[in-house]
Amino acid sequence: MKRLAVEHLEVRHGQLQAVRDVSFHVDPGETLALIGANGAGKTTLLRALAGAHLPYAGKVLLGDRDITQVPSYQRVAEGIALVPEGRRLFTDMSVEENLLLGRHARRAGDWSIERVLDTFPNLKPRLKARAGTLSGGEQQATAIGRALMGNPDVLLLDEVSLGLSPAIVDRVYASLAGLINSGTTIVLVEQDLDRALSVADHVVCMLEGRVVLESKAADIGRDRVTAAYFGLGTPQPAEALP
Repeated sequence: MKRLAVEHLEVRHGQLQAVRDVSFHVDPGETLALIGANGAGKTTLLRALAGAHLPYAGKVLLGDRDITQVPSYQRVAEGIALVPEGRRLFTDMSVEENLLLGRHARRAGDWSIERVLDTFPNLKPRLKARAGTLSGGEQQATAIGRALMGNPDVLLLDEVSLGLSPAIVDRVYASLAGLINSGTTIVLVEQDLDRALSVADHVVCMLEGRVVLESKAADIGRDRVTAAYFGLGTPQPAEALP
């Protein structure tokens, strides 16, 4: 069964069509990289998946359940967790307190503070520190850990490398590798093509709100992704997702 599916989704900001007739799916345990230039519609699409922006048309399916009109707070309980761009931590609260907030969904599962710390060991010495005093990489790890504490079926990650130094991005992605290997289903928005291709099972490239390329990551070269990213023609996918 597909873990998450999007069918002919359209999302608008007023009269602006930010997402246009987008369809794809993610199987359990897979990582899908959603790539594209600024303004391509990636973040709007991710927010629509999380329920923060209800679509104008189309469907969002979680397993066999249609959650298209389900509000964001209920989607967390259904099993979708969003790590937003900018992390949005409670900066006056400790790392531990931020992590514990992730339990409010009360979903059954194996994620605990101990498991989060095993996944992101850089947080261990910072557990009692205020989130506002953390480095960018530590804040990103805390934001991801908070989402995982809700035991989601699907983890949505929006620009995890944004604003971080290359060395810190290396650390974040090293930790993500363990998360991916654990079988977590992930939809990752990332502008760094090399990073995206290094962790993804599938790639969806968007341009002006539409999907212009969709393929297994292993079946596609960087040149074709770059061409789609910048709108240099409309390449056909090496193997489209059914």
